[in-house]
Amino acid sequence: MAGCGARWCCCCCRCCGERESRTPEELTILGETQEEDDEILPRKDYESLDYDRCINDPYLEVLESMDNKKSRRYEAVKWVMVFAIGVCTGLVGLFVDFFVRLFSQLKFHVVQTSVEECSEKGCLAVSLLELLGFNLTFIFLASLLVLIEPVAAGSGIPEIKCYLNGVKVPGIVRLRTLVCKALGVLFSVAGGLFVGKEGPMIHSGAIVGAGLPQFQSISFRKIQFNFPYFRSDRDKRDFVSAGAAAGVAAAFGAPIGGTLFSLEEGSSFWNQGLTWKVLFCSMAATFTLNFFRSGIQFGSWGSFQLPGLLNFGEFKCSDSDKKCHLWTAMDLGFFIMMGIVGGLLGATFNCLNKRLAKYRMRNVHPKPKLVRVLESLLVCLTTTVVVFVASMILGECRQMSSTNPSGNSTLSLQGSSSEDVNSSIKTFFCPNETYNDMATLFFNPQESAILQLFHQDGTFSPVTLSLFFLLYFLLSCWTYGSSVPSGLFVPSLLCGAAFGRLVANLLKSYIGLDHIYSGTFALIGAAAFLGGVVRMTISLTVILIESTNEITYGLPIMITLMVAKWTGDFFNKGIYDIHVTLRGVPLLEWETEVEMDKLRASDIMEPNLTYVYPHTRIQSLVSILRTTVHHAFPVVTENRGNEKEFMKGNQLISNNIRFKKSSILTRAGEQRKRSQSMKSYPSSELRNMCDEHVAPEEPPEKEDLLQQMLERRYTPYPNLYPDQSPSEEWTMEERFRPLTFHGLILRSQLVTLLVRGVCYSESQSSTSQPRLSYAEMAEDYPRYPDIHDLDLTLLTPRMIVDVTPYMNPSPFTVSPNTHASQVFNLFRTMGLRHLPVVNAVGEIVGIITRHNLTHEFLQARLRQHYQTI
Repeated sequence: MAGCGARWCCCCCRCCGERESRTPEELTILGETQEEDDEILPRKDYESLDYDRCINDPYLEVLESMDNKKSRRYEAVKWVMVFAIGVCTGLVGLFVDFFVRLFSQLKFHVVQTSVEECSEKGCLAVSLLELLGFNLTFIFLASLLVLIEPVAAGSGIPEIKCYLNGVKVPGIVRLRTLVCKALGVLFSVAGGLFVGKEGPMIHSGAIVGAGLPQFQSISFRKIQFNFPYFRSDRDKRDFVSAGAAAGVAAAFGAPIGGTLFSLEEGSSFWNQGLTWKVLFCSMAATFTLNFFRSGIQFGSWGSFQLPGLLNFGEFKCSDSDKKCHLWTAMDLGFFIMMGIVGGLLGATFNCLNKRLAKYRMRNVHPKPKLVRVLESLLVCLTTTVVVFVASMILGECRQMSSTNPSGNSTLSLQGSSSEDVNSSIKTFFCPNETYNDMATLFFNPQESAILQLFHQDGTFSPVTLSLFFLLYFLLSCWTYGSSVPSGLFVPSLLCGAAFGRLVANLLKSYIGLDHIYSGTFALIGAAAFLGGVVRMTISLTVILIESTNEITYGLPIMITLMVAKWTGDFFNKGIYDIHVTLRGVPLLEWETEVEMDKLRASDIMEPNLTYVYPHTRIQSLVSILRTTVHHAFPVVTENRGNEKEFMKGNQLISNNIRFKKSSILTRAGEQRKRSQSMKSYPSSELRNMCDEHVAPEEPPEKEDLLQQMLERRYTPYPNLYPDQSPSEEWTMEERFRPLTFHGLILRSQLVTLLVRGVCYSESQSSTSQPRLSYAEMAEDYPRYPDIHDLDLTLLTPRMIVDVTPYMNPSPFTVSPNTHASQVFNLFRTMGLRHLPVVNAVGEIVGIITRHNLTHEFLQARLRQHYQTI
């Protein structure tokens, strides 16, 4: 036994020990190579959300016109939107739940009738074919929906977590994604796959939160509403936070847990007002779903009997049993051990699923899309055959009884929950007064199986529970990540409940602890396994407490989840974090490691800047936008007055000379690339102008020339007008000049200015330039025009654009000597997209983006720092 445990630990460490691996980005910085077997999938260039307000002239004009009446109206509209998001999320959950129940009841009724008839005639193969026909049809439809919108695959929680963290994942909050997600998860669950609908509900709620306040959709371009509110990433991400919380509340009937989920798992920027709105949205979703489900199922409208899609039922001791206790202090020791085992099982599940996901990304996804559909059908075929064979052959006939071996009534349920447990008992091939325990677990909807494990008075065989756990563990691990919408909460809860019930049976049979409640151990086992997989603590504790409606379970659930998380974190990350890493999303954790304080802002910033002047010609703006992929550009001027101070031995200033050395040659190459790209423009005026101004290519300057230039401290710079663009004809002295920082301007703002013809001629003053309002600047949000779609023949290259009214003149900035942890906290807490690095004399020396603060990038810079030492 000890040898097996050692081999298991070694396998888990080898399979999950990812902290020592290095990404291609890190290896590129260090100049190392990597073997093919250990290669981490390449990172992608994701765009960040801009949570910081751009306080430019159009924004200030809106503030000046905003009186108390307009401010109250704006706040009232926001509250109405929050309420509407909650109601719509609840209705989406109602739609999914109604049709899942309808299709599942139809399927199980037909198949069960066939099984009862064929058990006497010996034609069970016909029953299996009927079950396969239902399941394969449903899964085929779900896979087709994922082909229409690939982002609809999976649970969607990793993508929503990234969005709330400040990363824009393409297509994640589109209306088409919502339709494919809701219909797809409906067919996935009805098709018998080991998936849940609770995770996709969170994604669906987030999509409702993102799209409803916009009153527009790319799927319906012709439908336009003049709704000027909430046209920024800041407002949109707040509504996505509310929608995600509403999805949790609708799934589990846990509005407080949904609020904490949105806070714990995603949003980096939070305030008191947002907390109140998110909670209100969660309440609206919970009671909307509760109202309609109670009315549809029981006919008693307004009774509010079903708070969520997943109902754990009521845990309650019998009034006649005075010795009954849900749990005792002595049970805490067993709960801690279950938490450790749950953490180990969760780490194994994540390890296997990670390897499977990497295999899919390398061998399945690059192939034709039909291969993904075939894989989903293969998973469905295997799952269906396993469920049918296990239910028919591997089950044991157990005696129905209302009392446990000690004579005490274990748990009682009120109303519909008791009816659900009794009606879901399966008696396949068993005599009267007995039931098939394996069929009762496998041949039912997953919610019914959970209720059986939580509240069934009869016993389940330890062999049945072990086989059920093993099969469900392997099949759910294989299913998650396939090309169908799939949640992971319910399969994890069901696996853990089987594990907890098995522990209770063993304690009763071999230790003689007849007083323990099997339902309580099933609940703790479910919490342990789910915590070991997803690694959530605060929000998951509250969600489980609200789902059980039993506050006395708070302490054991919290302790179990903490122990499971600590145990699992020793081996690998949570399942959602693993899939975020595999997608290459630059997710920012809550804080950096302590050793990162050895790095400064100057060590992690990007020193090679692409900048614009306050007054820049159209030809230069077009060149910059077409030859770079940056989303923001510093607005700078040359500071000739501080030239002498810049060249003196001041430590704060001279520290930045080494950063400029590395960027001088890059600037020359950048200007050469711009000039060459201008030649391909369709405008003959632009092409001729470039031909006139491009100088013959010169050999690159060497390091000794740089040193000579640094020694000539007081050589005056050539004259340069503010509207003159950088040119390849510049000498090294012209390139190496202090750049005074004035602000940041976004790519979307520059393209909008070009599209709307905001410019003036050389013979005019900049005051003659047309002015755009805040509504006009945000009219195309969130899909601004692309520079490559712009008709350059309509532009006049010699015209000048004054960008100062539209830039952000006061963005957050840091000093080159700021510690990395301070930079990280400022960037994450304020939800920034770009963070300029400005020295003591106001010169910009670099810029920091999200990619400069990822764990992999910081680790690479730290190793590079150690190598230089």
